[in-house]
Amino acid sequence: MTDAPQRRFSGDIVPGSFGSDRYLLRKRFFKLFGEGFHIFDPTGRVAFYAEMKAFRLKEDLRIYADEERRTELLSIRARSILDFGTTYDVTDARTGERVGALRRKGLRSLLRDAWVVLDANDREVGAIEEDNLVLALLRRFLINLVPQTFQGTLEGAHVFTFAQRFNPFILKLELDFTPDVGRRLDRRLGIAAAILLGAIEGRQD
Repeated sequence: MTDAPQRRFSGDIVPGSFGSDRYLLRKRFFKLFGEGFHIFDPTGRVAFYAEMKAFRLKEDLRIYADEERRTELLSIRARSILDFGTTYDVTDARTGERVGALRRKGLRSLLRDAWVVLDANDREVGAIEEDNLVLALLRRFLINLVPQTFQGTLEGAHVFTFAQRFNPFILKLELDFTPDVGRRLDRRLGIAAAILLGAIEGRQD
């Protein structure tokens, strides 16, 4: 059984869909091959389950509607092999539609995690950045127990905050999309961004 989050969030609840404004991402404590992530809705139910495929030359993540992986919703695939600043394409598995892409700023992320948000035509439309440089340097060179916070913007407007809970053993991220009042950000791309951050940036914890 999966441990549901202890905290309950307020806001509209649409279990098992992209309609909620708040979620909790929790990395699986132990997985023999690859990596796994549960995404809980505000009621504590599993809204999505994600896995990173093992033994792939190009990183490949899949997002499902449930833990049994009966319905694949999204795929996140790296365009290149072992590229520190590669681009990850996000595709709707049900329709084949390209939702957008996320590109890691390779050299800049050595000191402070930074990503570029791209639309379906590879046009740069937003950014994701770690909270501030001082805390980022503290995490990298002194102690990695300082929780991370990521801010996401779309065309200059704040659209989400991903805040890591303090936990030295299991990565947990609170996903808050409430700043995106007009729902300018495709929520599919937002959920994909959270999972990608957990899989890629979470390795440094």
